[in-house]
Amino acid sequence: MTTEHDRNGRQPGTGPSSWDPPPAVPPAASPSVSPSLSPSLSPSLSPSLSPSVPPPAPPSAVATAEPPAPSATPPSASPAPHGADPRPPFARRLWRGRPEDPRWARPALLALLLATALLYLWNLSASGYANSFYSAAVQAGSTSWKAFFFGSLDAGNAITVDKPPAALWPMALSVRLFGLSSWAILVPEVIMGVLTVAVVYASVRRRFSPAAGLIAGAVLALTPVAALMFRFNNPDALLALLMALTVHLVVRALEDGRTKWLVWAGVAVGFAFLAKTLQAFLILPPLALLYGICAPVALRKRLGQLALATVALVVSGGWWVAIVELWPASSRPYIGGSQHNSFLELTFGYNGLGRINGDETGSVGGGGGPGGRGGGGGMWGETGWDRMFNSEVGGQVSWLLPAALILLVAGVLVTRRARRTDLARASFLAWGGALLMTLAVFSYMAGIFHQYYTVALAPYLAAVVGMGVTVLWEERSRTWASLTLAAAVTATAAWGYVLLHRTPDHLPWLRWLVLIGGLATALGLVFVTRIGRRLAVAVVAAGFVTCLAGPTAYTLSTVDSAHTGSIPTAGPAGAGMRGFGGRGGFPGGGEGMRGGLPGGNQQNGNGFPGGGTGGFPGGGQNGGTAPNGQNGTNGQNGTGGQNGTGGQNGNGLPGGGFPGGGRTGEGGRAGGPGGMGGLLDGANVSAAAKKLLEQDASAYTWAAASIGSQNAASYQLATGKPVMAIGGFNGTDPSPTLAQFQQYVAQGRIHYFISGGGMGGGMGGNGTSAQITSWVEKTFKKVTAGSATFYDLTQKTGTTGTTDTTDSTG
Repeated sequence: MTTEHDRNGRQPGTGPSSWDPPPAVPPAASPSVSPSLSPSLSPSLSPSLSPSVPPPAPPSAVATAEPPAPSATPPSASPAPHGADPRPPFARRLWRGRPEDPRWARPALLALLLATALLYLWNLSASGYANSFYSAAVQAGSTSWKAFFFGSLDAGNAITVDKPPAALWPMALSVRLFGLSSWAILVPEVIMGVLTVAVVYASVRRRFSPAAGLIAGAVLALTPVAALMFRFNNPDALLALLMALTVHLVVRALEDGRTKWLVWAGVAVGFAFLAKTLQAFLILPPLALLYGICAPVALRKRLGQLALATVALVVSGGWWVAIVELWPASSRPYIGGSQHNSFLELTFGYNGLGRINGDETGSVGGGGGPGGRGGGGGMWGETGWDRMFNSEVGGQVSWLLPAALILLVAGVLVTRRARRTDLARASFLAWGGALLMTLAVFSYMAGIFHQYYTVALAPYLAAVVGMGVTVLWEERSRTWASLTLAAAVTATAAWGYVLLHRTPDHLPWLRWLVLIGGLATALGLVFVTRIGRRLAVAVVAAGFVTCLAGPTAYTLSTVDSAHTGSIPTAGPAGAGMRGFGGRGGFPGGGEGMRGGLPGGNQQNGNGFPGGGTGGFPGGGQNGGTAPNGQNGTNGQNGTGGQNGTGGQNGNGLPGGGFPGGGRTGEGGRAGGPGGMGGLLDGANVSAAAKKLLEQDASAYTWAAASIGSQNAASYQLATGKPVMAIGGFNGTDPSPTLAQFQQYVAQGRIHYFISGGGMGGGMGGNGTSAQITSWVEKTFKKVTAGSATFYDLTQKTGTTGTTDTTDSTG
């Protein structure tokens, strides 16, 4: 834990260098425990528990803190510059690592990172373009630097995504270098996952031990939602990396009180803001409070450092915002997700306070507050302290959450008597504070909440587990420590059994293995000091296997499956995604929209069986239940088509989801356009439709226009040509207005209008999207290509030359 440089008497500025670890006190040999399981914690626990009598530093420790004396240079060798020792070759340093580490530490780290990379790369291209909404913006940014800067959905720069563009930039650069493909889009996300594992390892290892770092890294890599989102193109991958880096840098600043680490932490938060706006600020209150109290410098300097970090945050996150707000609105794309073309409005409304209080104007169910039964939930699921454990979220991230909470309390108690600047306690408070703060917000936010958001918890949870396990293992000779370890294993085994029982058809034998193995391991941990070394090692190994078996099984299921659309979930079918959320929302809860829309699958409460009157466009009127997403023709508002593979692993909507849903792979594989399928997932682009849009596309700014972003994205990715997304993601943004759209058409800048998509023309029929749809249908001639319907905006009703093509394969 805390090492020699952390003790009282250390002068500011004499800490280790930025990359070198704290000089460690050689641990006392333990005859009963494997060296790999014995992090050198005792030398730091003693002074932490007895701060009034700091022990003198052992001579060996003092020696390690001093630079070694230069050795004599052989006559035949030229002296090293400035009298320093010649450094070993880079390959040797890369393989061996730091001299004070055990020889197995660096090879084990490299093996962990390699295994993580291979795991996340497995079957990567099966997801195609993943979320076509962001992939279309990546494609646009790879062809237009203006679209790259603003995060535009198309190279014509009609409208942006509803987030800042930082998460798009690495993918857009990759596509610009390697061409448009699934791998070019998703490999940068995999790299972010590997880097996040490395950051968590480095932070935990620096203050505890290589064993602690490896445990933390493995827990993170095997968390199902991490395996999902580090292989998916939503902004959450970059956000998780930058948040983990922020905590690491704050703890680094707490180590020696240097201003630069806190400033770099502010920079990391600033760029995290440019990935997912205000979610980046969730962990700031506990981290700022922690540094203000525990930093090893004077109070005035602490406050000054926090002020400088705030300036760094504002500059690194605000430069882009300032440019966008000052840029003339007439020459930049409309800010998607806002109602008044303002990024600040988007930040503090739809993407900010609206997520907390549920008042999200322009969202699928926004503008009306939290809703739901008794104020306890809405269409995004029940809120409350147990939200992270419910049937929709639990299997994503909560496998080791009970253990993490137990270990966090234990870690704080172990260091409760330490001095104010104790780094071990600060580490627990930093990672644990970030975990608790994010957990509380996610549990009670009434606005849009998706299961994959919980990837933000994974680095914090993993770090707490790694630190807590090694601290309690070092203290295992104390009865309370061994009992606490046993309690953590018992809680993990019992909760793992519950989670595995929720998917009874997936490896049904595994839940019994986890439960029985966990209880047996817990019993062994109670008596671990009374058994021999070999048996102790076997108990520890069994504990790791049983605690990680459940999340590993879900992670392997995740990487072996395709994930597309707007709301992906990890694990086997039925593990997380049940429509939009739990009770009070769409499917899965039972209350609320009973019956829902046709095309669902009633198994496990998924889908929209029944087909009630009205509903969303594309759905039937008083329709019956269609099996497993086979919609057929579903009534008034268009043909639903066939929903691809719908509910597999919760992608799109289970059981086929909304009419027109299904999957969008590379090139598009989803069901027909229209209905909510065009909102949550893309459309199937037939060869005939692709050929139609590519004709003379270079003569137009936009080859076509469509209501909603997902429909537009599918056609843009299939053709490589700009497609305007009218109304943004939901089709509810007031851009372009009817007058603007009419002007574009009169100027000959748009060739086709794609029928269907979004929310059927603007959530109620009176919005801008509905007005444009009505005008187009009355004014221009219909063109069919395969099963899709278009309107040629160069041919008005009553003129000649109408094209009517049908793709026999569509």
